[in-house]
Amino acid sequence: MADTPEMLFEHARAAFLEACALDITTPKPGNVSTHSPGHGMHAAQFLASADASLDALFARGARVGQRILDAVTRTRAAVGCNTNLGIVLLVAPLAAALEDTGARPLSAPAWRAAVGAVLSRLDLEDARLAYRAIALANPGGLGDAPEQSVHAPPTIGLRDAMRLASERDSIARQYANGFADLFDTGLAAYREATAQMRGNAPQAAYESAMLNVFLAFLGGWPDSHIVRKHGLTLAQSVTLMAREQHARWRQTPSAGRLATSDPQLDAWDAELKARAINPGTSADLAVATLFVARCVERPG
Repeated sequence: MADTPEMLFEHARAAFLEACALDITTPKPGNVSTHSPGHGMHAAQFLASADASLDALFARGARVGQRILDAVTRTRAAVGCNTNLGIVLLVAPLAAALEDTGARPLSAPAWRAAVGAVLSRLDLEDARLAYRAIALANPGGLGDAPEQSVHAPPTIGLRDAMRLASERDSIARQYANGFADLFDTGLAAYREATAQMRGNAPQAAYESAMLNVFLAFLGGWPDSHIVRKHGLTLAQSVTLMAREQHARWRQTPSAGRLATSDPQLDAWDAELKARAINPGTSADLAVATLFVARCVERPG
């Protein structure tokens, strides 16, 4: 039986919270997790941020910019720091597009097409609202640009502004390319991991998928957050290491691929945190991918 709009809406809300929870239950090198805090933050802040931003991101009928601003405002009120700006920027148009998919049950191609339609409608007001959100979150270096800096009022629509930043920021690139990295690279990595982990406990399979998606993004191109904080050369070195670690990890039999039992990844995690290197953009892309993947799967 086809899902009703209400069933789809509730499933999407649950999928978002699940993806955010997997983000911190899965140890990912350089990221905060329940196993390893870092960068002055801890896991409880990320869970609280997901809860705080939920209603804003899934406010039916709201424009994308308003969802972004309200989600960031509520997150700041809940945890007092920037824990989820990248996730919010990615999920807001995805959530808005759910209202336009028409397809029941939801499919990735239908959702992708709806996302494209949502992005094409983004206007100057969306840019104004999103700029306010980015300024409020105050992420170091994000939004600094020779054109359409968030420190000045925008003069173009949000998608056009994101296009200007797309060559230097992977989240902005999703607005420019219709979320191609999520629907192509991200979902492929998710499906690979879940297929290989079939027969294992669901939580282990999903954590394995989260790690596989994260390493696919981190090894695919330099992490934007690392580039902003430490420069391109260091970010490229992290990307190369991610490729090596990912290739090794993928050769591990499924029974030994649980994210909590890889000493080499644990050691790399400690090294990255000791050097204040946080692959935050790769984590944001992974969360958004897991959100999409869990949405297109049937509940249960």
